[in-house]
Amino acid sequence: MSNISTMFSKAQIEKLEEIILIESKKPGCLIPLLEKVQALLGYIPVSVQNIISEKTGIASNKIYGVVSFYSFFTMNPRARHRIQVCYGTACYVKGGKEIGEKIEKDYGIKAGESTQDGRFTYENTRCFGTCGLAPVVVIDGKVYGKVSVDNIDEILSQYE
Repeated sequence: MSNISTMFSKAQIEKLEEIILIESKKPGCLIPLLEKVQALLGYIPVSVQNIISEKTGIASNKIYGVVSFYSFFTMNPRARHRIQVCYGTACYVKGGKEIGEKIEKDYGIKAGESTQDGRFTYENTRCFGTCGLAPVVVIDGKVYGKVSVDNIDEILSQYE
């Protein structure tokens, strides 16, 4: 626990232990447990995954596999705002790739990275199921449809 004591507050660590204790007793506990841990800490670093493994008996590679597979989970802290650009077929063909490239160029980040000022975390994702609105950008859960390289700056300017 000493490794995470420099990353998280004492209250967060105590709540983490409580979540693990309660959730690990339930069948099929792993994903709900990880969701609660991420809601508490904001992300699930490998050091926390190892603690979950030690306390639940779930293999650490299984936990890592779930965290790294599902896009909802992250092993790195996110910025204040999460930008997700759809790279599904319809969005990609209608300009999603160009929108992503503009964000990368303008903010000096690649997919999976955050701006140095902590304003944005940028991700390219797969289909949101809103193909009729292609290309789609989702910011903090809010869906923007028919986005273009010409209006992405206006959209992002709303988020400080």
